[in-house]
Amino acid sequence: MISEIISIGDEILIGQITNTNSVFIAKELNKIGIEVGQITTISDNSKKIIESLNLAKKRSNLVLITGGLGPTKDDLTKHTLCKYFNDILIQNKEVLSHIEDIFLKYVSTPINEKNRAQSLLPSKAKIFKNKYGTASGMCFKRDDVYFISLPGVPFEMKEIFKNEIIPFLKSEFSRETIVHKTILTYGLGESAIAERIESWENSLPKSIKLAYLPNLGRVRLRLSSKGQNEKEINEKINYRIKNLYTILGDIIVGIEDETSIEKKILDLFKNSSKSLSLAESCTGGKIASRIVNVSGASSYFKGGIIPYNNKIKESLLNISKKEINKFSDVSKEVAIAMAIGARKKFNSDFSLAVTGNAGPKKGNNNQPIGKVFIAVSSSDNTFVEEFNFGNHRTRIIERAVNKSFEILLKLLT
Repeated sequence: MISEIISIGDEILIGQITNTNSVFIAKELNKIGIEVGQITTISDNSKKIIESLNLAKKRSNLVLITGGLGPTKDDLTKHTLCKYFNDILIQNKEVLSHIEDIFLKYVSTPINEKNRAQSLLPSKAKIFKNKYGTASGMCFKRDDVYFISLPGVPFEMKEIFKNEIIPFLKSEFSRETIVHKTILTYGLGESAIAERIESWENSLPKSIKLAYLPNLGRVRLRLSSKGQNEKEINEKINYRIKNLYTILGDIIVGIEDETSIEKKILDLFKNSSKSLSLAESCTGGKIASRIVNVSGASSYFKGGIIPYNNKIKESLLNISKKEINKFSDVSKEVAIAMAIGARKKFNSDFSLAVTGNAGPKKGNNNQPIGKVFIAVSSSDNTFVEEFNFGNHRTRIIERAVNKSFEILLKLLT
């Protein structure tokens, strides 16, 4: 059972927006045992759409199309599908009533004929109602291949996909079970991990595939398998993961979608009844952002300060100007002072502080680009670690964030 995703939109091709729809659809299809063979992005062009449909039909049993269903002239998908399937548009009274109701209740601008024209839909298509918008989903069938067209607005597409498309696909297709389990690791590079698990990797059966997914300061290991018996597949993968823990237990955080390093830190803080505060300079609040993305973070996270300017380090963290001038704002001494200042400011049990030179220019300090200091303070102890995270600004910041979470995890375990 192979599917293909076609995203339509000039805004994607010129980099104006990120194609999150394809990522979402691919994940959801895998969950129900439908493999994605290809993802294609094309422009709002009728010829391109037809060419893509012809190619997809040769490769796939299911083709999912997103975008181009709006009310304006540049939205060509609906008309192109009518041309492709030799169909005509007819008014769907139920959809028209829904559109008029949306404008009556939620839209201050008066409804016009372009909005009403959204209820003109292909006569041969199965229609999927859009609860939150005016562009309906549509399904055609030709030569045993299903073509499903969905709106490009992400929250509208997701609602239709979860509540309408998934049940439809489950009823129409006989599917294998596809299982992906991804192990999260922090603190060791891809090649070093590969060396440690070489014997374990070589012993994997052919039915289980291993993929390395490196990131800045962390590596994910994805185990994948498919077949008819979901219980047996999970048992096989779980057995291999259990063995993997005996080799990499010191760097494994958990299983993606079941846990995350942020969730694990949350649980550890809650169990210890301790609190945390932050002082982030070069990371600009990214650590705090990831912490508060997890529900329940308020149980331990008191808050943070982003002392990007030295005057803020002085006024909010009580670091003397003399100390900053003596050691520079990127130094182990200032990192320690930031951590102590944050802990006292928020009256927290622990605090973590980050200061560094992310570039692209050196600035007023003497530290090379990539030099980062991460300090942790408690009432009993304060320590600092020094790192060099390379010479690319994004890489430096992301590695500093990931290393901070790694340090917090080790602190609590």
